[in-house]
Amino acid sequence: MSSKKTLFMVEVAVFTALALVLDLLPAFKMPNGGSISFAMIPIFIVAFRWGLKGGLLAGLLWGVLQMAFGAYILNLYQAFIEYGFAFTALGVAGIFAKPIQQALKDGKVIKRLTYITLGVFIGSGLRFLAHFYAGIVFWGSSAPEDQPVWLFSLIYNGSYMLPSFILSTVVVFFLFIKQPKTLLQSA
Repeated sequence: MSSKKTLFMVEVAVFTALALVLDLLPAFKMPNGGSISFAMIPIFIVAFRWGLKGGLLAGLLWGVLQMAFGAYILNLYQAFIEYGFAFTALGVAGIFAKPIQQALKDGKVIKRLTYITLGVFIGSGLRFLAHFYAGIVFWGSSAPEDQPVWLFSLIYNGSYMLPSFILSTVVVFFLFIKQPKTLLQSA
């Protein structure tokens, strides 16, 4: 096995484990699932270092670990949507890996911020859509009687996903400013 493949596998494993640990220590936990935490940041770092493949794999593994560590699962379809798809989708941010790495090499701070923001937005947005859909289909009975289910899901999931998106964008950008050589693909 090449050293690049070994480094890839080690980084995916370590950053996935870090995401799980950070998820267990949320800044704010919602009463019925979801939290504002630093947990998505390691997945975005893998995605921006290794591209789509690394990001999707790290996200999928994080979703699997979440299920192994006590996720609330109603049925197989709900588990797939909220843990399989939602967390894997974070890795779609990896489509911006090459432009971010090039902007780092070129010293283009605004481009770096733009691509990081777009990547984190798309990954977070796809995760939000999965939870929003699940909120309508699986958790609609939690909505207040006088509130449409879609609005309940939008407010509930948006209340933790929007702050998590902002937090992730700021921290990932800060890391890519303070430690650019460390975060560039080294293999």
